[in-house]
Amino acid sequence: MKSIAILITVHNRKAKTLQCLEHLFVQQAVESYYWEVFLTDDGCTDGTVEAVANQYPSVHIVQGDGTLFWNRGMHRAWQAAVQTKDYDYYLWLNDDVTLFKDAIYEALECDIICCGKSIICGALSSSINFESFTYGGKTLDGNYVIPNGNIQNCSIINGNFVLVNKNICNNVGILDPIYPHAIGDHEYGLRAIKYGFSVVTTRKYIGNCETNKLPPKWCRNDVNIFERCKSLYSPLGYCPPKFYFIYETKYFGFHVALKHFISIHLRLLMPSIWLK
Repeated sequence: MKSIAILITVHNRKAKTLQCLEHLFVQQAVESYYWEVFLTDDGCTDGTVEAVANQYPSVHIVQGDGTLFWNRGMHRAWQAAVQTKDYDYYLWLNDDVTLFKDAIYEALECDIICCGKSIICGALSSSINFESFTYGGKTLDGNYVIPNGNIQNCSIINGNFVLVNKNICNNVGILDPIYPHAIGDHEYGLRAIKYGFSVVTTRKYIGNCETNKLPPKWCRNDVNIFERCKSLYSPLGYCPPKFYFIYETKYFGFHVALKHFISIHLRLLMPSIWLK
């Protein structure tokens, strides 16, 4: 049988985590495949891990300390998985994703169609409007790749649901822990392309995941400058200048990275002008 390591990192979202696992554990059975879950506990204090251990005792709990955030938490879960067994697939899964019953089946079908040469990025929609794209693949210029019944190429991936097969993992490696929270998923997709693989999206939506209703604090005019600065340089700022500069220099060149480093700070200082 072929094996899948499902990688999740969590921090104090007990209800969402349990809902995610509930839909994961009722996935449509896929003949000749089985999966195990590696879940990084990044310093949960709300009973998440205790509830998971009680309701889903087969889940491997990987210990964090509350400072890992998403990318480093996923890196740690992936490390634990590769040290446990030589899995055939590694599936990244966000704990705020509600999977449709055939999500894993669809991802594996896409991998077979692509002859194991592609990362499979799951397309996700809103639970309010099932045809409203929220997360998945994008083109380099930021356009969403909307599922249309066919496998489509993309360049930038959101890490909410991503299937990586063993061949790609062995050649490309795992997530780069230099990035604390955001950017690591984007970097991994571009790194795979650099190694000669492709990145594609699923043929249809495979689950629901809601977008953040508000932009980060550092982009908002109703937040004072001190709080905006704090937000931008927080791992949760989604565009931390240092790490974004490293990422863009690597894939888009120094001049693009410098341009965006400056524009990020201009937006921080003058969000009202930027929004006009």
